[in-house]
Amino acid sequence: MTPNTENPPIILIAGHWLGAWAWDEVLEHLNTSQLHALAITLPGLESEDPQRTAATLDDQAAAIQDVMTQAGASRDRPAVIVAHSGANAPVSLVLDRNPDLTQKVVWVDSGPVAPGSSFAPDLPESVTELPLPPFDALAEQASLEGLSAEVLERFRARAVPEPAPVLRESVALSNEARGRIPTTLVCCSLPGAQVLELARTGHPMFAEVTTLEDLDVVDLPTGHWPMWSRPRDLAEVIARAASQTRGADRTA
Repeated sequence: MTPNTENPPIILIAGHWLGAWAWDEVLEHLNTSQLHALAITLPGLESEDPQRTAATLDDQAAAIQDVMTQAGASRDRPAVIVAHSGANAPVSLVLDRNPDLTQKVVWVDSGPVAPGSSFAPDLPESVTELPLPPFDALAEQASLEGLSAEVLERFRARAVPEPAPVLRESVALSNEARGRIPTTLVCCSLPGAQVLELARTGHPMFAEVTTLEDLDVVDLPTGHWPMWSRPRDLAEVIARAASQTRGADRTA
């Protein structure tokens, strides 16, 4: 991987069951913008990895940071992190541990997690992985709007079960500097105004949004997977976020 010194590295991280492949269409549009963007597959989501069900949030956070380093991210040239859905837990860890390595974080139908939270704390210890549910069950939790039958077929064929440790573990966060990282919320399933209202009323899924000091809210109406339903528009949002300056220095 050869670092590009002209633009900040952009690291794309998809949510549960997904790997780097989920961003293929978005990358096609970003690559035409002369940006240095790359997508990664988190530990536990490589289908051929025999140890994948043992992957932890620490493993995933370490992998993100390794990729950032390889892409040339530094305090002088911080990265743009794009996190979709369930990637919010390991990304929140990265932001907490090394906030000065990130110029901006773009949450795609997602947002920062609260300290001590976990995705599925009551998941039985006997469960080693969580497969992609049937789509009728999934649609009760996340909008499938904009996804064609062909896209859903690809989703089903390529999805990798999520490692159970990643879902059960609580996220240990302690560095308030993560709230000072410039942030873009890309709101798809819910309009931005509703997300902000839920945050203000203390909804556990959105409450951490109130800690963000430099926040831009972008409405991109579609379902929970805009990288497939509106890839060009999502790429444009990411490119705009990456073009914005780092802003005032932050103290970790």
